[in-house]
Amino acid sequence: MNNSSFLALIVLASTLAAQADSQSSAPQASPATPASGSKTVKLCDNKTTVQVSNDAPKTRAEGQKISDALMAQWKAANPDTKWVQEEVEAHQVVTPADNSKLVGTGQSSTYGTVTQQDVQVWKNETYKTAVYGSKVFHSGDELGSEIAVSCDMCHPRAANTHPESYPKFQPQLGRVALLRDMINWCIEHPVRGKVLAPDDPKMRALEAYIIAQRKGVPLDYGKR
Repeated sequence: MNNSSFLALIVLASTLAAQADSQSSAPQASPATPASGSKTVKLCDNKTTVQVSNDAPKTRAEGQKISDALMAQWKAANPDTKWVQEEVEAHQVVTPADNSKLVGTGQSSTYGTVTQQDVQVWKNETYKTAVYGSKVFHSGDELGSEIAVSCDMCHPRAANTHPESYPKFQPQLGRVALLRDMINWCIEHPVRGKVLAPDDPKMRALEAYIIAQRKGVPLDYGKR
């Protein structure tokens, strides 16, 4: 063996030894410890969580995967709950009340005699707000989500939101909450977006949509 070949073998052996030493001394990540490059995403129950990489693509498909992972855990803990399967028409917005019977009647000095145009304006404007709420509810971008999660991924057609039960004490907040308080809690945690001001058009629209989807359900504030 010539000198150059011998020197090459020494260099190779030294490199392999250094790599082995580096690998053996590197700290091993505990499977129970969240990776430093990830974030914890929490479900509305304030208990169920998943770890999401900070490098995960911000797409609706990825957001759906996150939501599915959360809901899989929730369903496993609540095997008798069937509301997701029952809510098959995910984007149908319930129409507002029909006020046609008021045409021709007086409704205080504010309105005078109610006309058909009055009734149509009331219906159109109310429905438009609820439809906008549906758009926000179904869009991670509209909600400002950093992980592309939207409200409908866990609550198709606003299922399991129970707006008729507010105000009520919410353990997540540690106080009595209005519907808008819980909407903001969900935006901040599962959705990972920025909370909305009470008079923000998106907040008003979200409330309108969620309440619209429970049309006909009696009010029962404080119900758990």
